[in-house]
Amino acid sequence: MAIQHILLVDDSKTELHYLSDLLTKRGFTVATAEGGDEAMRRLHEQRPDLILMDVVMPGTNGFQLTRTITRDPRYSGIPVIMCTSKGQDTDRVWGMRQGARDYIVKPVDPNDLMAKIEALG
Repeated sequence: MAIQHILLVDDSKTELHYLSDLLTKRGFTVATAEGGDEAMRRLHEQRPDLILMDVVMPGTNGFQLTRTITRDPRYSGIPVIMCTSKGQDTDRVWGMRQGARDYIVKPVDPNDLMAKIEALG
């Protein structure tokens, strides 16, 4: 399945704008959510092909939200790439244990992100 529709989950409007612009210029359809509750609403509205998930957010953090999504039979087939400033190896391992398929550290290198998306497609 080719990835076409991406859900960006991040509490930073700047980061959402940057990633949304980057992805739409490469032909993806992008939806955004500024936190866990909004992300779950977006999942109910339109099923994305991929979720790019920030970790540090108020309320439900990205690790918790990734675990919730990947363990829910309705959404478990949607790959999640953690997209965060948390660059420690322990953070990466923990993100993968929550169900993420990949992990990228901010600031995002566009070529690295595209390679990770293509690897999932």
